[in-house]
Amino acid sequence: MKKIIYSLLILTTIIGAGCKKFIDVNKNPNEPTEVTEKLLLLPIEHAITHNIAAGGPGSAFAHLNQVMQNIALNQPIPNFGTYNYTPTNFDEAWLNVYVVCLQNLQVLKAQAEKNGNLNYAGISKILTAYTLGIATDMWGDIPYSQAFKGSENFLPAYDKQEDIYKEMQSLLDNGIADINKNTGIKPGTDDMYYAGDMAKWKRAAFTLKARYHMHLTKVYPAAQQADLALAALDSGMTANADDMRLLYPGAANSENRYNLLMRPVETLIMASTIVDTLLARNDPRIGQLIAPAKSDNVYRGRQIGYVGPLPNLNTFSVIGPAYGNANSPLYLLTYSEALFLRAEATLIKSGAAAAQPIYQNGIRSHMTKLGVSATATNDYINARGTLTAANALQRIMEEKSISNFLSVENYTDWRRTGYPLLTPPPNALSEVPRRFLYPQTEINTNPQPQHSAKLTDRVWWDK
Repeated sequence: MKKIIYSLLILTTIIGAGCKKFIDVNKNPNEPTEVTEKLLLLPIEHAITHNIAAGGPGSAFAHLNQVMQNIALNQPIPNFGTYNYTPTNFDEAWLNVYVVCLQNLQVLKAQAEKNGNLNYAGISKILTAYTLGIATDMWGDIPYSQAFKGSENFLPAYDKQEDIYKEMQSLLDNGIADINKNTGIKPGTDDMYYAGDMAKWKRAAFTLKARYHMHLTKVYPAAQQADLALAALDSGMTANADDMRLLYPGAANSENRYNLLMRPVETLIMASTIVDTLLARNDPRIGQLIAPAKSDNVYRGRQIGYVGPLPNLNTFSVIGPAYGNANSPLYLLTYSEALFLRAEATLIKSGAAAAQPIYQNGIRSHMTKLGVSATATNDYINARGTLTAANALQRIMEEKSISNFLSVENYTDWRRTGYPLLTPPPNALSEVPRRFLYPQTEINTNPQPQHSAKLTDRVWWDK
């Protein structure tokens, strides 16, 4: 945690280097005494998207799709696909959460509140809840209430995950309240997600509230959490146009993160589990999600845990155009997820028959986004069959995982529901991991009792 305390504000440094046209010419543009909200928001959103939602190169967030058996690494085993992790593998993810994202969100919030720009303050709180949600879902107990205090506290204790979840809901409530006050300036093009559309920000916040309520169905009464989620979703996303996403121009230095991670080098290729699943279901989305192998135009995934000579990468599928082109959008939260959250909550409260049309609408919303025809969509939905008490949760979560393609949220959903079904790959070093290890930098500089956690230990809500 000392790394957090002593680090300069990385994004402020980045911003200061290129803001000459925004600053009085008689002042040094590389040493601004205060960076405006408009200059802070854009790089913060960029960092959250690249380094957490997608996972930067070498980041543990990027490795989650190997755990979920969507992505395979074309390297000899043991590797991340067979769960060969040490605490040092989590250093970058921790730094991205705390130094690059949360610390700068604290600066944005403080400045926006001081200046009376409460739309920015509301956004900062919503994005803090989003970032905290991913961090605590991966590590469990994490520092927050004592963090970001500088020299007042060099060794912050960790907050319990239960308390972090309460704080996330409070942040979302306060963010919504700030937006409702509608005072001060509004974002514009500096807001890469919604271009300053504050109604969409509110709908995103309510949808996040529902996401976090449903995360806790294993520790609190499921019907209670379903009621809370349904109430939040009544004010949540209403169409694909509400998706929280980053749109990429696609030119050099402005490419989609998955494009940078998986093309054109193609050291990361599609795993056989996801490819075979889509083929077995005759899923019409496969051509948008996955590109066929260059060698023979066949959809073919690499088996994680494979032993033998490294195969030619051209014989395997890579990420498809909807998520992997240079100008493809990258999604953080979607209307499709909102529908599947509603379907799951409705299943808990009212049963499979009541959940069925909502579940089908979740599939349709994702198919529509990918440009799949109505006929192909209906054929697929009919082939997937009717929800029953025995299969409903599995079907809902399977389809949710496809609509949330490559999202870190799928790892949380698997841990809390058991779906989609996963088994360790050949030559795995353990059972499927259920958490991140605490990073070596934190173990070295801020020792805490929680640091003894193993990959297969469960976080608080994962009963």
